[in-house]
Amino acid sequence: MSMRTIKRLFSSSVFYRFASSHMSNFRSNEIKRVSIEGNIAVGKSTFAKLLQNAGQDWEVIAEPVSKWQNVDQTVSTVDGAQQSSSNLLEMMYHDPKRWSYTFQTFSCMSRMRTHLQPLAARLLQSTGTPVQVYERSVYSDRYIFALNMFELGCINSTEWAVYQDWHSFLVEQFGHRIQLEGIIYLRASPQTCMERLGRRGRMEEQGIQLDYLEKLHTKHEDWLINKSTKVHFEHLAKVGNERFTFWFWESPTTG
Repeated sequence: MSMRTIKRLFSSSVFYRFASSHMSNFRSNEIKRVSIEGNIAVGKSTFAKLLQNAGQDWEVIAEPVSKWQNVDQTVSTVDGAQQSSSNLLEMMYHDPKRWSYTFQTFSCMSRMRTHLQPLAARLLQSTGTPVQVYERSVYSDRYIFALNMFELGCINSTEWAVYQDWHSFLVEQFGHRIQLEGIIYLRASPQTCMERLGRRGRMEEQGIQLDYLEKLHTKHEDWLINKSTKVHFEHLAKVGNERFTFWFWESPTTG
C-alpha cells in the first residue's frame, strides 16, 4: 500500500464517509480519537506509520511494547539503588498462567498512560480536524486479550473480577479523555497473521500457535462485526467501526 493510496483513502471515499457519519457531532477543531484494532501481526504498526505521514492533523499513539519488554525494577539497598529490568511480554508468553493477569494489568495501565499524555502542540493549534489514532485501545485490552486469557484459564475468576472492576473504574474516570469516535478494524486471516508474525521475528512471539491467533480473530469478529460481545460502556456500544482488509506491497514487520 503506497502513501498515495493512504492519502486517497483518508481524504475521500471510504474514510470520509466513515468519519463524516461517526464524527459529525463534534466541532471541527475538537480532537477526534480513533483506534486501529486487529490481530497480532495484522499490520497495525506498518499502517499507523503510513497514516502518521498522511496529514499534519494526525497523531499516532503507538503501542507501548518497549515498556512491556523493559519493566523497570529499582530496588533500594544499603549500598544505594540497584536497577534492573524484566521482559514482562516474554514472561507472559513463557508462563501465561503465572503472568497473564500481571501482564494484562500492566499493558492496560501503560496504554492508558500513553493515551492520557498531553496533546501535541500541532494538534492544539490545528485549524482543521485533528485526529489522534491509537494503536489498539483500552477496550481491546479488555474485550479481546484479557477476556481471551480468562477463557483460556490463564486468568482465574478472582483475577478477572478484579480486572473488570478497576478497568471499569478507570474508564469511567478518564473516559472523556480516551473516548473513541471511531474504530478502524484491520482484518486478515489467522493464517496470514501467522505468516507475518514469523517474518517479523519478534523473540517473545516465537511460541505463538495458530490456534491462539484464531481465538483472537474470533474475539475481534465477535466484538466488531457480529456485535455479540457484551460491552459495559454505553459510549462504546455507539462507536462506529469500519472494516478494512489491506495487502501491503511489502510484508509488514510490525503490528
